[in-house]
Amino acid sequence: MTGRRLGLLLVLCGAIFLEGIDVAMLNVALPAVRADLGMSTGSLSWVLTAYVLGYGGFMLLGGRAADLLGRRRMFLCWLTVFVLFSGLGGLAGSGWMLIAARFVTGVSAAFMTPAGLAVITTSFAEGAQRNRALLVYAGTAAAGFSLGLVTGGLLTGLSWRWVFFAPVLLAGAILPAAALLVPREERPARRGGGRFDLAGAVTSTAAALLLVLAVVRVGEPDARAGVTAAAAVAGLALLAAFVLVERRSAEPLVRLGLLRSGPLVRANIGAMLFAGSFFGFQFVVTLYLQELRGWSPLQTGLALLAVGVDAVLAPTLTPRLVERFGTARVVLGGFCLAAVSYALFLPVGLDWTYPTMFPTMILAGLAFALTYGPLTIAATEGVAQEEQGLAGGLLNTSFQFGAALGLSIVVAVNAAAGGTAGAGSGGVGTDGLRAALVVPVAAVALGAVVTGFGLRRETWRRRAGGPSRAV
Repeated sequence: MTGRRLGLLLVLCGAIFLEGIDVAMLNVALPAVRADLGMSTGSLSWVLTAYVLGYGGFMLLGGRAADLLGRRRMFLCWLTVFVLFSGLGGLAGSGWMLIAARFVTGVSAAFMTPAGLAVITTSFAEGAQRNRALLVYAGTAAAGFSLGLVTGGLLTGLSWRWVFFAPVLLAGAILPAAALLVPREERPARRGGGRFDLAGAVTSTAAALLLVLAVVRVGEPDARAGVTAAAAVAGLALLAAFVLVERRSAEPLVRLGLLRSGPLVRANIGAMLFAGSFFGFQFVVTLYLQELRGWSPLQTGLALLAVGVDAVLAPTLTPRLVERFGTARVVLGGFCLAAVSYALFLPVGLDWTYPTMFPTMILAGLAFALTYGPLTIAATEGVAQEEQGLAGGLLNTSFQFGAALGLSIVVAVNAAAGGTAGAGSGGVGTDGLRAALVVPVAAVALGAVVTGFGLRRETWRRRAGGPSRAV
């Protein structure tokens, strides 16, 4: 991998690093944002919810748009929008302006991320070269999130607005390089004579928005149960309508036949379970360190920095393991390590020192390195080039929906078991946190079962002399 292709990978990694660091830094800066803008706890939660809604709601449409309208065009256009609205978030003078900016930033990420992933999967030959590129890409995304926790703590000490301005400065180098290095491609011919599946786009986006909203609001203490239930029912109804539309469309937004691929479906289920467990676990640890132990945001970020070991291992160790043992075995190993990692934290107490927590942190990082990138490989392997954007959109939708679902369940269990989820509430208890930690353990255990089933099918194919597929 030399010259222009290496430069292309660095640019795409820079963009996903930008997205990861943006999200992580804001998580640390939320208390300062609330104090400066005079936001209530309920309205502050919408700063995060708005981004998740935009990201999760438009991801599927974003992935298909990359296939139909051009990956380069979508990547460059929405990277520009992402940077502009990140900067506008830093200039916000009121809560509603910040929430609106975060929603548009989430929408832009929903179009930019699958386009960037599709550029990788179509620019690098399937096999060892593409696998290494995807694992470097996954490691960079993880590094952005891990380093963002520390950087956010440092920048918030200056002003929370720098949390939004810093990505703009970083993008100043990424955008010009992307314009030079991201290759142009011919737009694929459409099967339906050039018609765009508008009905499919509207129903899928509306369904995703409502379902993500329902999931996010489950764990929020001020959420109305009737409104949440109505959003869930409406979302499911629109999802059913979307399936009917796609079955009758001459050029569907999502070719339903793609979902008959066992490896792709298992990879997406695995991504949902792993993201839910990982973000749920991180939320519990953050509550424990800041609410119970009184650690500062910077101290918390440094404590979680060990999880960022995956940024080093994903592009170095994981490719060798995938080449030697296969994707399914590596993913299964990642799920098992994650289960051990979270289980080690179950007896957490108020007298724990950081060395006691360190094995959990380092194992969680290793599990992420063994799982995130290989799941990306499994979800895109064997998919036609004209559907790579869609495959990437499906995978990222699974990650986002899983993260929202896992976080909501953890918050709800913590509250039901005697803890509280509100920042600064002072009511967080170890009983609630221990109960909430069961959720990540159960999620990765189920993920291991799903992956193990795929591994068994792969073994059957090898014995029968048929082609082997991942996960």
